[in-house]
Amino acid sequence: MNRFKDFRAATALSVVVSLGLVGATPVAARSSRAVAAVPDTASIDQFYRARGGAPLWFGPSSGNAAPQLLQQLASAGADNLNPNRYHVRALAKAAQAASSGDPVAAQRAEAMLSKGFATYVRDLRHDPHGIIYVDPELKPTPPSALTVLNQAAAAPSLADYVGKMSWMNPIYARLRQALASRMYANDRQRQLLAANLERARALPIGRQRYILVNPPAARLYMYENGEVVDSMRVVAGRPDAIAQTPMMSAYMRYIALNPYWNSPADITARKLAPTILKEGRAYFKNRGYELLSDWSDHARVIDPMSIDWHAVAAGRVQARLRQKPGPANSMGKMKFMFPNAQGIWLHDTPEREKLEEAARLQSNGCVRLEDAPRLARWLFGRPLKALGARPEQKVPLPSPVAVYITYLTAVPSGSSIVYFDDVYGLDGRRLASR
Repeated sequence: MNRFKDFRAATALSVVVSLGLVGATPVAARSSRAVAAVPDTASIDQFYRARGGAPLWFGPSSGNAAPQLLQQLASAGADNLNPNRYHVRALAKAAQAASSGDPVAAQRAEAMLSKGFATYVRDLRHDPHGIIYVDPELKPTPPSALTVLNQAAAAPSLADYVGKMSWMNPIYARLRQALASRMYANDRQRQLLAANLERARALPIGRQRYILVNPPAARLYMYENGEVVDSMRVVAGRPDAIAQTPMMSAYMRYIALNPYWNSPADITARKLAPTILKEGRAYFKNRGYELLSDWSDHARVIDPMSIDWHAVAAGRVQARLRQKPGPANSMGKMKFMFPNAQGIWLHDTPEREKLEEAARLQSNGCVRLEDAPRLARWLFGRPLKALGARPEQKVPLPSPVAVYITYLTAVPSGSSIVYFDDVYGLDGRRLASR
C-alpha cells in the first residue's frame, strides 16, 4: 500500500490537534441503547481490496476527514451513543502514527478508522420510538459496512461528507451540531435538542423528493435534492389525545378528486348525531350526507332514518356517514392518499379561515392544506382537475412519494435553532421519564 507515502503533513497535524478533544465530556448522557453489530474485519478488507489498496482517510484528496471523524466519535454522547464503543483514543494514536509515512502504520490506521466510521454510521441509523411505519421500507435500518464505506468513497469531498454527516438527514446533522457544540441557552434547550435529535433519525437521507409535515410548526415542506423547494401552512390535529396527528412515514400513492368524506365513528357520535336528532332527515339533504350500510368497500346507501340515532349519540351503535363532494365537503376538492389504518391523510379544505389563524391545531387528525392544488402541481408537474362530477376520481402518482409526519419542536433555521411549543406534550412526557 505504497500510496500512503503521500500523506500530507497538514492532515497529520490536525489529527494530533484532535487528540485534545478525545477526552471531552459529551454534552448528552451516555445512555445505552440497541446498537448495530460491529463490522467484521473481512468487510473492511473487502472494501480496500476493491479499491486496489487505495487509502480512504489519508489519501491526497481526503482533506481533514480523519480529524473530523475523530471529533464526531469523541462527542458521540450527543447522539445518545457511548463514545467508548468507538475506541477514540486508540484511533487517534493510530492516525498520529500513520502520519510518519510508515505503510504498515498507515494500513492499520485506515482499517481502524473505516471500522469505527462504519460502526458509528450503522449505530445512528436505527428507528426511534413512537413512529408508525405504514410502509416498512421507510423504516431506518443499519446499512452494511461495505455500503457505508462505498458511499463515503463516492462522495465528491470526503471531508464535506463527514463534516455534514451526509449519511443522515440534514436536520439531524444540524441539531446534532448544535447539541455537540453547546449551542443552547439553558438545560431545557439542551434536553429539547436531544429529544428532537432522536425523532430526526426517522427522516430520510439522499436526494429523493419527499413531503415533511411538522404539526408544531403547522407547516408542510416539499423537498427535492435535499432542499426545501416550497412550503405551506397546514391545519393539523388538535392537542387532545384522540385528535393528535401521529408521527408517521408512508408512501403517497394517489390523489382522489371530488372526494367523499367518511366521518369517523367517534365524530359521528359526538358531533353529528346530536344535530341529526334535532334536524332529522333534513340534515342529510341540506348538508350532503349519506348513511351507508356498513364500513366495507361495497356498502350501500340506506335510509338515514333507519337506525336509532339516540343509540349512535350514546356510542352504543356505530353509523357510517359520508359527505358527498361539493362546496361544503370537509375534504375540499382533493385528498392525498397514503392508505393507513389510522385514517390519516392530507386534504383540501373549505374552511379557509382556519388557515389564517396563528393556532392551527384544529383538525381531527388529518392535515388540511393551505393550497392543495399547488401541492398536486408539484407532485404531478401539471395542474389536476376533476373530469365532471363523478366522486372519488383516483389519479395514481407516476411513482410513490414519501410523506414524513414528524414532531419537531427544535428546527434548524439559518445559523440558529427555532423552538416551537410542545403542542402535544411529547417533550414533556419524554423529559419526565428520564
